[in-house]
Amino acid sequence: MRPLDPHSEIFESERRRLAGLAYRMTGSVAETDDILQEAALKFHVTELSRIDRPDRWLSTVVMRLCLDHLRSARSRRETYVGAWLPDPLIADPSPGAESDWMETEDVGIALILTLETLTPEMRAAFILRDAFDYSFDEIATLLGKTDGACRQLVSRARRKLAGAEPAGSPSKARTHPLVSAFWEASRQGDMDRLLTLFADEIEVHTDGGGKVPAAINVLHGPRKAARLFVGLARKRTRPAEPCPPLRWINGSPGFLSTENGVLQTTALSIRNGRIGAIWIVRNPEKLRHLRPCG
Repeated sequence: MRPLDPHSEIFESERRRLAGLAYRMTGSVAETDDILQEAALKFHVTELSRIDRPDRWLSTVVMRLCLDHLRSARSRRETYVGAWLPDPLIADPSPGAESDWMETEDVGIALILTLETLTPEMRAAFILRDAFDYSFDEIATLLGKTDGACRQLVSRARRKLAGAEPAGSPSKARTHPLVSAFWEASRQGDMDRLLTLFADEIEVHTDGGGKVPAAINVLHGPRKAARLFVGLARKRTRPAEPCPPLRWINGSPGFLSTENGVLQTTALSIRNGRIGAIWIVRNPEKLRHLRPCG
């Protein structure tokens, strides 16, 4: 195997971290790939002797590309059909899997959704400070703001994000029975059982992007949520299949399934033994990086 040139060697050593940065900013695997490719091109045409710290230089370039993307994406998000969810990241322990190309700590769906409510600059300041340990001086230089302004951005972001970050994933032993129970009750259209599984504050987000059938609005409350799954069960013409293997999607338990020929991911937020949120991604453009289930 031909050894990598110095630029490529440095970039590849930073790829996982840079991908984690870009994904936190965009919530998109495809956009993360595009941003990393552009950053790599910029890096390869810059003399290494002119770069004091390549890791910081690359982070700065990636963040600026992300900010440009977010400013242009605002109008697209405003016209997005239905609920928007980030591209799902499914943990895979096999060699060469997702963990080899992206740092995925603290990329929970609830956190990404809350980050979406921040301004691009507030989002950048918070991520750089809390996830990547940038100093306020460094953030100020990158954003073109004062140190004090950046401190305010981070402070306001922390207040908005309070409670969005997960307290820790429940164990597989405690999670699997609840996921299986939800699968069975939703396939059988068992309203009473679904109501016992759902927390009072449950939300159901279904992202079809206008490309496949999906609920347009976020559903709030156990009865509205249960009615959705009861209605879907009535429309099924095939017998219910066994619950798919438990998967960890952005740190939350769930599964990968095919519903009426459409691949989808379903992730559950479990709080105090009940389901507090269900995030379903059906938009095929957000699932291109996943292998169809068998």
